[in-house]
Amino acid sequence: MSETAISITDLHFAYGRHKILDGVNLDVPQGSVFGFLGRNGAGKTTAIQLLLGLLAPQSGRCSVGGHDPQTDAVAVRRAVGYVAEDQRMYDWMRVEQILKWTSSFYPTWDHAYAQQLLRQFDLPPKGKIKTLSKGQNTRLALLLALAHRPRIVILDDPTLGLDPIARKEFLRSVITLLQAQGTTVFFSSHLLYEIEPVADWVAILDRGRIVKAAPTDELRDTIRRFVLRPKASMDLSKIPGVLDVARQDGQWNVTVETAGAETRAALSAAAGDDVEELGLNLDEIFEAYVIGNRGREVAPC
Repeated sequence: MSETAISITDLHFAYGRHKILDGVNLDVPQGSVFGFLGRNGAGKTTAIQLLLGLLAPQSGRCSVGGHDPQTDAVAVRRAVGYVAEDQRMYDWMRVEQILKWTSSFYPTWDHAYAQQLLRQFDLPPKGKIKTLSKGQNTRLALLLALAHRPRIVILDDPTLGLDPIARKEFLRSVITLLQAQGTTVFFSSHLLYEIEPVADWVAILDRGRIVKAAPTDELRDTIRRFVLRPKASMDLSKIPGVLDVARQDGQWNVTVETAGAETRAALSAAAGDDVEELGLNLDEIFEAYVIGNRGREVAPC
């Protein structure tokens, strides 16, 4: 079996003249918990719909579980468990009815596992869907996505509308459950505090392109912020790999993509020994890639 669960190559999609995805390239390692990050409206949901064969790209291609969603959409949907953003279900059905109905679409549906999840998620079998809470609806959608034992699970901001504590509890329990089974989890979110505790890989989508994709630990190890008071002649935008330059309290915060020997030497030349190096959390890293000014909006020192 391929070591890549999801592969996207030079993917383009637009609504009329409005570009949504502009040459997206991405590989999702098999068995990973992969966070797909971007601001609201960045194109995350569009990319997921293309992966599922619900939309057709203008150009480029995708592979999901070894299947092309444009030529073999049924195979993709059988291989994937999918929870949509704010997923809607037939609210007149009872929980046990929607389980029975959904099971008819999947030859691999595991009835015993469905009952196990029903108990684990504390869902009332005879309860009508319209009477369920937001959290119960989310857990039911997840049950329907998992009971056919998919190799890949795609979650499109699945905890939308839940309170912060419920979001954290949901993601931690779900990721723990799926990691134990070696399932690939690909989930989108614009809330970085959700992603950081659970994702071992992340990709940042901005202006229709992937601007960074790497293991989470690698991002935290290599992307650094330096606080310094540079010499008057130094243009900080020339620092190798600079992502963001911001002035605060008479000092400059310089965020760099790879804090290697060349970068440290340049910073040392800028400020001598008066340089403080800081690690960043995922929220700060995301901000540097998406809204960092690269020195464009500051004057040379």
